[in-house]
Amino acid sequence: MTVLGIDTSCDDTSAACLKDKKILANVVLSQVLHSKYGGVIPELAARDHIKNIVDIVEQAIAGIGLHNIDGIGVTYGPGLIGSLLVGLSFAKSLSYALKIPFYGVNHLEAHIFSLFIDQEIKIPFIALIVSGGHTELILVKEKGKYELIGTTLDDAAGEAFDKVARMLGYSYPGGPIIQELAASGNPEAINFPRAEVPGYDFSFSGLKTAVLYHLKSQKSKVKSQHPDIAASFQEAVCDSLIDKVLKASKEFEISRIGVAGGVAANSRLREKLNHTEVEAYFPRPEFCTDNAAMVALCANFYLDKNKSSPYTLKADSRANLKIEIRN
Repeated sequence: MTVLGIDTSCDDTSAACLKDKKILANVVLSQVLHSKYGGVIPELAARDHIKNIVDIVEQAIAGIGLHNIDGIGVTYGPGLIGSLLVGLSFAKSLSYALKIPFYGVNHLEAHIFSLFIDQEIKIPFIALIVSGGHTELILVKEKGKYELIGTTLDDAAGEAFDKVARMLGYSYPGGPIIQELAASGNPEAINFPRAEVPGYDFSFSGLKTAVLYHLKSQKSKVKSQHPDIAASFQEAVCDSLIDKVLKASKEFEISRIGVAGGVAANSRLREKLNHTEVEAYFPRPEFCTDNAAMVALCANFYLDKNKSSPYTLKADSRANLKIEIRN
């Protein structure tokens, strides 16, 4: 089966082609125009998707041809509603014109499927989805069957990276900038707090506020302290994530941990988790951030089961992953 995947959930326009579960192409166009605003402007993002989606899809299927596509996968949510509408409308139109099925993919489930690109993970395992919009701890019982263990009570980890980078005077996205600064900093220079939240939930708003107060109290030295601030902040985030992961691994007696989402590309998080007793799995860095390859792979799973979506499927900016809620 040859599947075209499309993702326009935020500010990256992406299309991928998958044949027999092997990636033939994965094209991602990042919208750099948002960097000067310190974050994504939804209307500008949607306009750019409209402008770019045809070209991106054509690049993804170059040498394959539309009429050799057996099915289409597309993100319907969660994400920015205007951006989602562009990709979903395009996929529906293409599905109708080519008389082939399409499947609306939940963006969070796509991130879980990114862990199966280029590697196998024995199921069950615990998935940590950590990005600019999400920090979720999920028990993967089987493909398509999930149990929510924990979530963030406020900021997502990636959102905290973006906000701290902005406090330091740097542009969006903040994750790569913080990682670069931290490489020359001392992670033990500043003892930023690790939130003590019951169960498996996360909180990063207090950490973000602690960075803000530190900056206000060190105005005369801020610039020279950026590497230490970045390294200490990054260490606090990593410790908070890993603490909950190890706790869940012990309780559920599952040593396999899959980390997905944009923050999964963070080298310090990978290094620290790889030095624990768990088996840690990460996608390649290019499959951590938003991409259509993971959407295509997820859609392939459901289309193989003859499950497709109706044309009445709506974009849903707050779409929930179909999961069991742990009491």
